[in-house]
Amino acid sequence: MFNFSGVRPINLGVKARKLSPCPGTPNCVNSQSSTPRFRIAPFPPISIAELKKVIKDMERTRIIEETENYLYAEFKTKLMGYVDDVEFYLDPNENVIHVRSASRLGKFDLGVNRQRIEKIRTKL
Repeated sequence: MFNFSGVRPINLGVKARKLSPCPGTPNCVNSQSSTPRFRIAPFPPISIAELKKVIKDMERTRIIEETENYLYAEFKTKLMGYVDDVEFYLDPNENVIHVRSASRLGKFDLGVNRQRIEKIRTKL
């Protein structure tokens, strides 16, 4: 109906084994954050292919980038067309999959990013 997709961030990806930090607004979660309000548990180690399969089965999702240890997807809300950027990084040193999920626009997400990550965790 609407399309509030915003502009794709340029700071995404893995740099020095880290995903980008949350921007400081309460519409982001990151398993590598030391700030409690942004912190979310990482996933246990699985293959990026397994993770991709779960994500592709979710509605309004688009895979943007995939490597053997990284997956980036966009999730779009049904009514307003807001886009959230979701990243997964398989860290071989920590033996976990780190995750970051952040809204592109606005300040509050009513917990949508955290809920989405927990939904993916349940499906795995």
